Amino acid sequence: MRTLFVTGPGGAGRTTLAAATALAAARSGARTLLLSADATDTPGAALGTPTGPRPQQVAPGLTAVRPDPDAGFRAGLLALQEHARPALDLLGADRLDDEELTPLPGAQDLALLGALRAAAAPATSGEPAYDTVVVDLPAAPRALALLALPAQLRRYLRRLLPQQRQAARALRPVLGRLAGVPVPTGSLYEAAARWEAALAAAQAVIEDPATSVRLVAEPGPAGADAVERTATGLALYGLGVESLVANRVLPQPHDATAWLAALHAQQDKALGAWAQQHRTHVVAHRGQDPRGTDDLAALGVPGPARDTDPVRWPVVDSLATDSLLTWSIPLPGAVRDELHLVRRGDELVVTVGPFRRVVPLPSALRRCTVTGAGLHEGALRIRFAPDPDLWPRTR
Repeated sequence: MRTLFVTGPGGAGRTTLAAATALAAARSGARTLLLSADATDTPGAALGTPTGPRPQQVAPGLTAVRPDPDAGFRAGLLALQEHARPALDLLGADRLDDEELTPLPGAQDLALLGALRAAAAPATSGEPAYDTVVVDLPAAPRALALLALPAQLRRYLRRLLPQQRQAARALRPVLGRLAGVPVPTGSLYEAAARWEAALAAAQAVIEDPATSVRLVAEPGPAGADAVERTATGLALYGLGVESLVANRVLPQPHDATAWLAALHAQQDKALGAWAQQHRTHVVAHRGQDPRGTDDLAALGVPGPARDTDPVRWPVVDSLATDSLLTWSIPLPGAVRDELHLVRRGDELVVTVGPFRRVVPLPSALRRCTVTGAGLHEGALRIRFAPDPDLWPRTR
């Protein structure tokens, strides 16, 4: 299954072009699913068919789903409340009822991740039900936070409820009496294991080599800045830009209207810069919002590309010449003053502007010490020297 995330700055027509991309994929013969995190039915308005939490076939080969965060949020919170019942009873806390629960901010993102995991799950035939999944993400940078969420939550679970502690089940009653407070029961660890499995499945889809991102933006200074920041954040999370769709591009003006000529020149400058950095598709301004599959097809947006190269973070071995290992992390558009690195045990905390990622070190680098780092031509190169106390010695 190939997954294409669609995002970009707000107001650039991201949802409409995600629907157009999914339609193009379906018309090329791929069984296609369009997932959207849009709270209103913008995808349905563009497609001409209402969409909702139930799979809706909106065109031959194309199914659309907008997950409902309400039901999943209530079920998850009530289950968590049940698992934490001993501690809540000890504190004298009043329990929440199903009728009084309403989704909190972020519930829509979790619902979208759940739908993505379900789409990748094998059907009864053992194969995924879809060939292509097009995901209409929120506007960046919220989209990047959503893509990073599974890995972050899994890390928190491992720190708060490590799997090794499950071996001490027989000691929990004794520990509870000694501590004077209830010790987490087995059901809590079982729930954590289920959450871990669900998050791991979503993370596997996001980090799959067949997954990429399509950016949608209007050409201009603001759009150019947003595209550059988003591309940097995507690279930090190991995601490649499949293509860039320049939306609402104005035609060449035929009169001498100064403001129209200046706006066209501004767009043309941004398009020239984008064409040098990304595979760029131009969508002309049509003077109105598309309504229905015919209007979407007329935009000329292509389906997902098949030749997108995954983002790689190679480790270069120069032990024979420099006694160093170099970890190269591509960070296009990164600025040296906004770049920070911290090593915490076997992890590396990389911060680039507003984006931060905690990355586990490759096994070979865990036995090394950091000797320096440099940013050159859009790549961060971190130098490691083998630790004599940990590195295997040769005769």
